[in-house]
Amino acid sequence: MKSPLHRKKIWNYIFIALLLIGSGFLNSAYAQNQSRTVEDGGTGTYKALMLSEKTLPTHTVFRPENLNVFGNENKLPVITWGNGACNNSPWEHVNFLSEVASHGFLVIAIGPMPKEGEQARDKSEPSMLIDALDWAIAQNSDNESSYHNKIDIENIAVSGMSCGGLQALEVAPDERIATVGVFNSGILPNPDNGMEGMPSLSKEQLEKLHSPTLYMLGGESDIAYNNGMDDFKRINHVPVFVANMDVGHGGTYAEPHGGEFAKVATAWYLWQLKGDKEAGKMFTGSPSGLSESPHWTVQKKNIE
Repeated sequence: MKSPLHRKKIWNYIFIALLLIGSGFLNSAYAQNQSRTVEDGGTGTYKALMLSEKTLPTHTVFRPENLNVFGNENKLPVITWGNGACNNSPWEHVNFLSEVASHGFLVIAIGPMPKEGEQARDKSEPSMLIDALDWAIAQNSDNESSYHNKIDIENIAVSGMSCGGLQALEVAPDERIATVGVFNSGILPNPDNGMEGMPSLSKEQLEKLHSPTLYMLGGESDIAYNNGMDDFKRINHVPVFVANMDVGHGGTYAEPHGGEFAKVATAWYLWQLKGDKEAGKMFTGSPSGLSESPHWTVQKKNIE
């Protein structure tokens, strides 16, 4: 017969085990479900959510909250995003990225999900854009994933702002990428003059582009203006569109719903990744729809 002291020890062990199991369960659930709505979830058809996925804690996901409406006839194209200053956090761009996602896109930004008011400035690597792409493709084929058969892996964009735009250009030769977005960015004439951690690209990198490319710049006061416009002049083998709005290097990302930059970028993604010809009218025609806006000056090549 076991002594009362022995029984007490057994119950202590059981209690500790239950605490550990419970703690692990709660931590797992938190990692899976950590999320919040940015602003009002965006102006698109699908209210968006910003979240941290436990299978990709190194990135932040922006996507429609309700995934049940997506499937074989309505899939989520993928947009991977590199941040300004190559920061390992999308804290500067959450309004912009949430707005884009609300139009039916799976947006995956480099860096863990930022907390309210957080301004993380750790650095990231261009390879993290490919990590995001690989994750999305794997999730689409995983029977256990909530994204199973809901992702359009044939329509993937790589994009980024400032240093993140150079990250996008570095990985743009990947054949899986259907379009490229380079925002407030452009390759420096002398790569050695860039900031620490910035991809050291030469202008020859532009020859490796194989898909339609959008440049969005902040006008002549944008520190990246000359670099971006020089890129545009050099690109002659793929469709390329450059849009300038006189707002400087910071763009309109932090404005409600990402401001004008989000409107133009979303139209480009709708056109390039979803075949939305109505959205494409912003870029097609002579003159293009965007050229009639008082906010923008534009140029294009290889786009009818």
